[in-house]
Amino acid sequence: MSIYLLLFLEFFKMGALTFGGGYAMIPFIEETVLSHGWLTTGELVNFIAVSESTPGAFAVNISTYVGSEVGGLFGSLCATVGLVLPPFVIILIIAKCYEKFKESLIVRGVMLGLKSTVVGLIGATVLKVGYEVLFPLGFSFENFGTELLTGNFWFIIVVFAVMLFLLLYKKLNPILIIVLSAAAGILAGYTGLISV
Repeated sequence: MSIYLLLFLEFFKMGALTFGGGYAMIPFIEETVLSHGWLTTGELVNFIAVSESTPGAFAVNISTYVGSEVGGLFGSLCATVGLVLPPFVIILIIAKCYEKFKESLIVRGVMLGLKSTVVGLIGATVLKVGYEVLFPLGFSFENFGTELLTGNFWFIIVVFAVMLFLLLYKKLNPILIIVLSAAAGILAGYTGLISV
């Protein structure tokens, strides 16, 4: 099977079977790219950060990037079209039928179940990405003290806490949060506070 067809089919499957948007897709994207050897976990985590801070839909950015890494420009087109096509068709069908069935108990039950699952998928993604960022060499009690002494560990914790506070309590624009985080990382890298 050609790499282009494989990219299209894998991302088509993700687009058709994943509910909840880009963040809920991360576990499926991770499983796919790792099983095919398209990216390493570290590369995927780095691109999640880049994808979040670039314009456009998160899932589209990741599919385009993976396709580009694996198959160049045509690979990025195959992966992106594969990902976008199923939701596009599904949303057209739902838009046609939703008004008719939105008061149905079955439809309400399905929506409640899907919302709960999406929260679980996003929570699992937060834990996985957090683990990879905080413990890139893996967690063990032998090196836990060493991990705690690195500037990177504390920098990540402090920046996370400050940005979360600014986002939740000061209602700062998310774009400003991204710019401030990038500026803090650049400053910390230049001053030697962290190793990049």
